[in-house]
Formats: sequence, structure tokens, C-alpha cells
Amino acid sequence: MPSIEKHVEISMQRTSKPYREVHEWIDEPQHKNERHDITRVLEFSRMFEEKYGEEAAREYVQHLADDLNGKFNHLVEDIQALVDKTLVYFGAREQ
Repeated sequence: MPSIEKHVEISMQRTSKPYREVHEWIDEPQHKNERHDITRVLEFSRMFEEKYGEEAAREYVQHLADDLNGKFNHLVEDIQALVDKTLVYFGAREQ
């Protein structure tokens, strides 16, 4: 998952605004799991819209999407490495 700094950088590229408050809130260590709970997306996006506007709410959702992409990309890389090792082990591919 991207760091807060990376999320801020991505927000700047998308909107010309950092939305640091949004990213820091989502990734606060004590509440990180709760704040990444996709069943609460509507609740939290409404909160950001009321506090910072519609664009901030979209950045909250985009933060979650970026984190999901990061997680799945790591899984794909890990699985590919396991497949490669297995193919080498069984002689189906050279090392």
C-alpha cells in the first residue's frame, strides 16, 4: 500500500490539492483497519464531503482503491514468484 506521502503525491497529480488530512485520517495506525472497511465507504465519504467537499470524498474512495490495487499487485507478484519456483523445482523451467 502506498505511504501517506505517496497518497498525497497522487492526490496532487489528480486534483492539485494534497488532501493530507484525508490520507492521515485513513492511515492513522490505531484506526487503520476500521477506516479501510469497505462496508463503511458511504458513511466515511459523506463525512469527508461535509467537512472538505465532494472532491475530498472522492480522494477518500480513491485512497481505498489505490490501497486495494497495491495489495493485489503484491499478491500477484508473490504468486508469480511461487509459480516460477515450482516450475524450476519440477524441471519445467530452468533456473
